[in-house]
Amino acid sequence: MPTTEGALDLKLDLTHAIDGMSGNEHALPIVPLYADVVNTFVKSGINYTPTLLVAYGGPWAENYFYETTEVHDDAKLQRFFPHNVLDTKTERRPWFRKEEQVFPKLATSAAKIVRAGGKVLIGGHGQIQGIQCHWEMWALQSGGLSNFEVLRAATIHGAEAIGYGQDLGSIEPGKMADLIVLNKDPLLDIHNTNTIRYVMKNGELFEGDTLNQTWPVQKPLADLWWWKTKPQ
Repeated sequence: MPTTEGALDLKLDLTHAIDGMSGNEHALPIVPLYADVVNTFVKSGINYTPTLLVAYGGPWAENYFYETTEVHDDAKLQRFFPHNVLDTKTERRPWFRKEEQVFPKLATSAAKIVRAGGKVLIGGHGQIQGIQCHWEMWALQSGGLSNFEVLRAATIHGAEAIGYGQDLGSIEPGKMADLIVLNKDPLLDIHNTNTIRYVMKNGELFEGDTLNQTWPVQKPLADLWWWKTKPQ
């Protein structure tokens, strides 16, 4: 049973969401969620963004991905991140046994909300840009959501939650031409979200690995300041 203090926190969190707030950011740490809480999300229309990378109630999922994937030597991150910042974030991290990770339990409760008809979204909390949303999708999938449901949470449901569903979030006539092209199918393996070949922003096409523009004109990405070891 949750503690009195924990139950009060949960009640206040949901009450705040119902009283005019359309979204609940960060995970509810008391799991599993039961039908009363799940149905409150569904019937009120609250959008639930668990933000598992900084999960409450246990180690952050962020640390799990530092432990289990190569981050420091990733070629794309080295291109788009100042090296000293990348060193600071990746060379020393807390380590936890897999059994201590709480994010799969939080993701399982998020899946209950989706299966009951509610909406779960993808969020971040200042982790490494360019990889954090992939980590969040992978963590959310660990709770039993299908790869399609995770992709929907990361696209159209997020756009609808912030009032831009008419412009973003899906490929439809009349919407902005923002999309990504992948080398591998994320429906087969959710980790394939990180195989980006091209990025299209408002109809302009860029290489995923370099951000050199390829259409409608060919133009290399301007030098980033940390590429130079000394002033010209």
